[in-house]
Amino acid sequence: MSGISVVVPMYNEAQHIGRTLQSARLAADVAGLACELIVVDNGSTDQGPHIARRLGAQVLSLPGLTIGALRNRGAAVAHGEWLAFIDADIELPPNGLKRLIDLHASGQADVLALDLHTPTQAPWFARAWQRRTLRPTSQTTQAVQWLPSANLLLQRERFLASGGFDENLRTGEDKDLTLRLAQAGARLISINECTALHWGYEGSWREWIGKELWRQGSHVQLLQTQGLSLRLLRFPLLSLGAWVLDFMALSALLDGQLHIATLMLLMAALPALLLSLRQSLKHHEPTLTLQLWGLHWVRLHLAGAAFVLSLCHWNARRPARG
Repeated sequence: MSGISVVVPMYNEAQHIGRTLQSARLAADVAGLACELIVVDNGSTDQGPHIARRLGAQVLSLPGLTIGALRNRGAAVAHGEWLAFIDADIELPPNGLKRLIDLHASGQADVLALDLHTPTQAPWFARAWQRRTLRPTSQTTQAVQWLPSANLLLQRERFLASGGFDENLRTGEDKDLTLRLAQAGARLISINECTALHWGYEGSWREWIGKELWRQGSHVQLLQTQGLSLRLLRFPLLSLGAWVLDFMALSALLDGQLHIATLMLLMAALPALLLSLRQSLKHHEPTLTLQLWGLHWVRLHLAGAAFVLSLCHWNARRPARG
């Protein structure tokens, strides 16, 4: 029987880790894989490590490391032919791993992931933000340029040959890894015929804003590791442009030029609208379009602020839940 090593980085995830590990073991059983559970704890102060051990996981206690370093340490002690990287707040569907393994066996992909969904009890902004990445159910698979590591499956040999996650990156380490894998010839695919549930959704506006500010702080580091490219520069430049237009609108308003100020604000809102339309038209829901328009507008401004702060060597911290 082939084996799979499931690597789960964790910090104060007692609320979710039990569900995550149980769903991973069940998915491995359905796929016919011997399952090795490895939890890499970053200094939790709750009962998460105890729960993980009780469910049969090997727990490594490694406080103070970056998320990429935690995943690398887990992979270093893994024995399975397959490596699955799963966040501590993810619930895999029972047939999730089997579907990914079957896709690999058919020769369609080398690195794979499931699309994510959010539980119905999540706030509207958390549900809308997660749905922006979902595709219509008619599009069961999609070739992508990079994959997030909330759930990520690949063969252990391929991961080791890639050099693993960049341990210097505070965030964006998944994008960096999968871009390197793609550049080395790996085929990346995401599927949505069965989706994983993300239970660690943002429960408040403060948490959503804090997470986005933290996530957007990775642009400078990614540019340093990946090199200058339009793909990586596109969003930071777009966000800085939105800030410039806002300042121009404020200046025009102070000069009494209301029509120019209005035009500048409309121009500043246009990129967010285009992003919203691109991600929501497939769902045919005008309400989702409006929700994403507002969220993208906020995100663009957060990204510009995070980019400038990163250039000044100031980095936002990942916010606590709640």
